[in-house]
Amino acid sequence: MEKRQVVLPTLSRVAVCGGTHGNELSGVYLVRERLKKKKVVEEEEHVSVVTVMSNPRAVQHCRRYTETDLNRCFTRATLSSPVTDKTPYEIVRSQELNSLLGPKGSPEATDLVCDLHNTTANMGLCFIAYSDRDWISLHIYRHLQRQMSGIPVRFLHFDLPLNEAYSLDSVGKHGFAIEIGPQAHGLVRSNILSAMQEGVQHMLDWVRLFNSGAQFEGGQVEVYTMVKNVDYPRDPETCGLTAAIHPQLQDRDFCLLRPNDPLFQTFSGETLKYKGTEALYPFFVNECAYYEKGIALSLARQRSVGIPSIRSEREGERGKFKSAAEEIEEEETEEEGSPIEMECEKQSGSL
Repeated sequence: MEKRQVVLPTLSRVAVCGGTHGNELSGVYLVRERLKKKKVVEEEEHVSVVTVMSNPRAVQHCRRYTETDLNRCFTRATLSSPVTDKTPYEIVRSQELNSLLGPKGSPEATDLVCDLHNTTANMGLCFIAYSDRDWISLHIYRHLQRQMSGIPVRFLHFDLPLNEAYSLDSVGKHGFAIEIGPQAHGLVRSNILSAMQEGVQHMLDWVRLFNSGAQFEGGQVEVYTMVKNVDYPRDPETCGLTAAIHPQLQDRDFCLLRPNDPLFQTFSGETLKYKGTEALYPFFVNECAYYEKGIALSLARQRSVGIPSIRSEREGERGKFKSAAEEIEEEETEEEGSPIEMECEKQSGSL
């Protein structure tokens, strides 16, 4: 890609959120520990960090949610819906969080929102974001890739407009979820929690460097863009499952799934093959929380995205580079045609 520098506003306010799902305990305990050691708002050089327990009622009961999934409540429509005595708790809470960290899409919104999650799938550490042209998120992703050699670090792109973006991280000017697994819901594993703590620390270190004026060189990063969800085979009358994820696919998130590869194994022992015409990358394979959503796994395309060199605005530069930044973000990102078969061997030793 063309070697151009993008100058972006400093990230003066950052939010670290956990417990959006009350039984995903790495984020819950990370937030609890931060709140024990520091004030709710942590004033440091170049950045103010707020730590938030997103769904305290669900955390108290160690449940994903109490009435409805909080992490699906941040669309514009839901955030602007009227509240009555019958409004589900999580919708009320989403509007409270929008007031605290947003309002979504406004100049007053928090500069960067990082929301912490666990998955039962073998996904390593994944960034999940709605933009593949958010240079802040992509540079932080590349920084964690370089700093964290003990766990695969990947970037998932859910291609939705801001109005339809449904998760807490969409409230910030920049935002992403950090999803780490495998970890069963309702328990905490020390290695998974340690990886999350390390990732959050590297993120905050990067923010401080960015705000201090450091320049980050451009380059290429690998991005997975979500294509579709796949449900389990079901009985047409009862809607009950008739098959499980095939043993050859289980725990092999982000290993290329080719047409006619084993996909499911019926409860009678028959192998059902992947009937798609395009080789894609599976993720959230057999995620426990997605049984209720009718999702056995999701599929993504992998491509290479060019990111520009970036630095933060210096004193007296505010607004000077705005048009240049907007122009670069409007350019088509570069793509490389052939997908790379990723780390199947590496995953056998992953978290």
